[in-house]
Amino acid sequence: MDFIRNTTLIATLGGQPQVVTFTLDALLARGIPITQLVLIHFAPNDPRLQRAIQKVVDEFDGHRYKNQPMQLTRVPVDGRAGSLGDIRDEADAHAAWEAINQLIINLKEAHHTLHVCITGGRRMLCLMTMSVAMLHFGHQDALWHMYTPDEWIERSREGARMHLPLGEDTGFRLIQVPMMPWGSYFPVLRQLTRPVTGEHDPMATPRRVLDYGEEARRKAVWQKLTRRQRDVLLAFAEGLGPQEVAEKLSISVKTVDSHKTVILAECRNAWSLPEEAWLDYRFLVDKFSGSPTVKSWET
Repeated sequence: MDFIRNTTLIATLGGQPQVVTFTLDALLARGIPITQLVLIHFAPNDPRLQRAIQKVVDEFDGHRYKNQPMQLTRVPVDGRAGSLGDIRDEADAHAAWEAINQLIINLKEAHHTLHVCITGGRRMLCLMTMSVAMLHFGHQDALWHMYTPDEWIERSREGARMHLPLGEDTGFRLIQVPMMPWGSYFPVLRQLTRPVTGEHDPMATPRRVLDYGEEARRKAVWQKLTRRQRDVLLAFAEGLGPQEVAEKLSISVKTVDSHKTVILAECRNAWSLPEEAWLDYRFLVDKFSGSPTVKSWET
């Protein structure tokens, strides 16, 4: 049985409703067959947000936009005690992330191709939407940002103009944001973001799993090294450069470089990195600095 592939535009919405219709018009002009518009917004308690939502709703005639079939879906971001009016603390941030995560999971499981605009609304909503997209996007999905010249920003502010003039080069550009769809390359990341009952931080479980894997790799490297190579590794983990490591351990820079070559070779094996992947002592700072295991090794 063939699945019907819907194409959905997800847009974060604040007080500037024209951001949504400018983006929608630009995607349709490119021949992208948008079949659903999903608006992500806070609880519409603020009159300005209420007006913005209504402006977008008014652009639809039933389930049609510009005489094209299209479903409009509004998604107020839910917290633990109802729709959020804003993100005021980390609990709100975690709840909002979970809500957006579940929305995109549901759309992808329903075989939607996603186009996401992160220009409108509060920056925090945009950042979380982008964070979720990196986990669940496929290669056919796209993340968009829009550039609007100052003149047209002023003319269209607060939805005063919901569409740009046809056939005129206004300078408006819809820009695809370069992004790695990490979940496509590492599907386990998607599974790790599934909601966990009783977990207040939605990323706590995936972090624990990934941290466990990182710690196992660090330990594997450590067990392959000599005592002096371990001393060099610990010095690099402090953030020291090669000359500073040499001075601290009273050895030559040439000896430091020799030990560093061995250490990085073991790291390449532990992390399964290809030969062409560039590694230097900064990799050691990134992977070993602050590790609980490294601290215990020093004692």
